[in-house]
Amino acid sequence: MSQGKRVRVFLDSNVLTAGIVSTCGLDKAVLSLCAARICRLVLAEAVREEVEENLIIRLGGMESGDVERVLDSYVHLIRLMKPEMVPLPRKADVLAGRHLIRHAADVPVLLSAIASRPDWLITHNTKHFTPAVARRSGLRIATPVEFFRALSKSLSDPVARGSL
Repeated sequence: MSQGKRVRVFLDSNVLTAGIVSTCGLDKAVLSLCAARICRLVLAEAVREEVEENLIIRLGGMESGDVERVLDSYVHLIRLMKPEMVPLPRKADVLAGRHLIRHAADVPVLLSAIASRPDWLITHNTKHFTPAVARRSGLRIATPVEFFRALSKSLSDPVARGSL
């Protein structure tokens, strides 16, 4: 990490959702970095919508008080992170960008990431967000494990610090 410049991380919905509902783990750790404003969350409207849908589904079997607690925590977390918001891409752009990624539902997410040019796109979805997609899009795509390995290396290697 270079001094004075926060690493901008674009989180896919699977990382953001897991970080919200988990009590520990690397997904939660990424959110903690954003909440502490060590990293800057780049939040696409497409991702936000998907996360909120996923939360409603995942919380469906819980007691209403627990649901309210999780949703309140989610709102509080987003406020803490003060994310950089990325609007939904236009439908025409989604159709034109269909060739970039195999899964059609991921096109708006990928186009939002391309438009925002984050330092990292962090996802667990390596089936769709492949090295070929990274090459076509010009994005640095990684899982949370890969992101933290790079972060660790950059903190221990002065030469690598400028590349994070």
